[in-house]
Amino acid sequence: MLDRIDHVGIAVADLDSAIALYEKTLGMPLVHREKVTEQGVEAVLLDVGDGHIELLEPLGEDTPVGKFLAKKGPGLHHVAYAVSDVTAALAALAEQGVALIDSEPRRGIRDSRVAFLHPKSTGGVLTEIVQPAEVH
Repeated sequence: MLDRIDHVGIAVADLDSAIALYEKTLGMPLVHREKVTEQGVEAVLLDVGDGHIELLEPLGEDTPVGKFLAKKGPGLHHVAYAVSDVTAALAALAEQGVALIDSEPRRGIRDSRVAFLHPKSTGGVLTEIVQPAEVH
């Protein structure tokens, strides 16, 4: 059902400083930057192997990533897995008893369709499933 790791999401307080670390110090090329207002973040993707690191800076303190930063500080936010059909994957996961944060997909970065699974069903890790734009 899950095809591959798509990206690892990292919450940051200062996007430009984080980009400098990942791009200049760690050598990961920056491939995309956008504000995803539906999710309350400005996000970038940096390539690493066949996947990405997604850096997430909240657009406000009352957003999910803003609340995460206030509670836990910068760091690992979620792991995302690519799927060919996010709606079908959600239905299959719900049928298996996985607690869903999103029962319907929403828009993600680069016009992907995404949905989150509750950490209580995924070993304490916030999990995102992603249907890349070229698939839908």
